[in-house]
Amino acid sequence: QVQLVESGGGLVQAGGSLRLACAASGRTFSDYSMAWFRQAPRKEREFVATMNWSGTVTDYARSVKGRFTISRDNAKNTVYLDMTNLKPEDTAVYFCAARLRVIISRHPTEYDYWGQGTQVTVSS
Repeated sequence: QVQLVESGGGLVQAGGSLRLACAASGRTFSDYSMAWFRQAPRKEREFVATMNWSGTVTDYARSVKGRFTISRDNAKNTVYLDMTNLKPEDTAVYFCAARLRVIISRHPTEYDYWGQGTQVTVSS
């Protein structure tokens, strides 16, 4: 079992930045590929970014590429999402997820564990 707890969400103006963190506990953190997803009101959960266990492979949604950066610190059992140049359309609840696989994935159904989410609101 893995427990995931997100933090760092909040209200920010368009063009601003936020850093989200997801702290993991339970199993060996480095066994997992990690990802961030988001869900806006009345929309399906969508992929944002993912990183493999070692941090050597990443993938980003087209809508955030160049603005968001995923990173991880296996010594701290934490994955981060640095978000810059935020836009109102980035407003959503952001979730981190863990997948006990070497290969990364964009599909939420392929993740084994989820955090409770953290709200990000970008005002125009």
